Amino acid sequence: MAAQRDTADILDAAVHVRDAARSATHGASGLDGVLAALSQVMEYDHASLTRWDPRRRCHTTLAGSYPDEATAYIETSLHQDPVFAVLRSPTRGGLWLRDVPAHLLAASPGFQEVLAPLGIEDGVAQCLFAADGDYVGMLNVSTRRVRHTPDPARAVVALLTETLAQAVAPRPAGPQERRSTEQRPGGLSPRELQVLAELTTGRTNREIARRLFITPRTVGTHIEHILAKLDLPNRAAAAARAAAWGIAPDPCDT
Repeated sequence: MAAQRDTADILDAAVHVRDAARSATHGASGLDGVLAALSQVMEYDHASLTRWDPRRRCHTTLAGSYPDEATAYIETSLHQDPVFAVLRSPTRGGLWLRDVPAHLLAASPGFQEVLAPLGIEDGVAQCLFAADGDYVGMLNVSTRRVRHTPDPARAVVALLTETLAQAVAPRPAGPQERRSTEQRPGGLSPRELQVLAELTTGRTNREIARRLFITPRTVGTHIEHILAKLDLPNRAAAAARAAAWGIAPDPCDT
């Protein structure tokens, strides 16, 4: 009966997380409410919701309770951590700290230099992806001691990722942003311009996908749209057009 009550309570708490995420603005107050609701799904000492900025290649904290040093690492360095390479696959669920292989933790600056000094022993990191496969941000949850996390809580965190992704993703462009879109070369979207820049390097779809945290299939779709919008026959022609326009990958991305 206790297990049944745990499950019922967790599922009820998950509904509150979902509702909070759906109604949240991107201001701190709205998303802080999401994290508060999440605390009823699983206990934690620190948590954060971050948005990925693909142009600056960094995370921005939208709501969180980590100390400044940990927040800075999440924002500027987490995407280069060996653990993140495991996390960023759209096909996997969250990565719970207790499930991370010891050799991976030993190679992780984020754990060794940031989380371990805080006494963190458990938690979960969950990458968030939009419906089109684009990586949009991350949920990080940490506890200072190993706590009993019922299996339903693990499942709920995974099931909430779509709603959380919608909460952290940028809002649709308003009139001013739509006008600026019309001024972009060839009418390409910011993501398409990123992919176009990558084509000038000769990278494969898989290599581009790893750099932009999207799937190879999504890269292929972007390339199809680029070729159609620019009326070009192949990726080599697209790369030549990019070079003519002076478009190249951000030097910070190398």
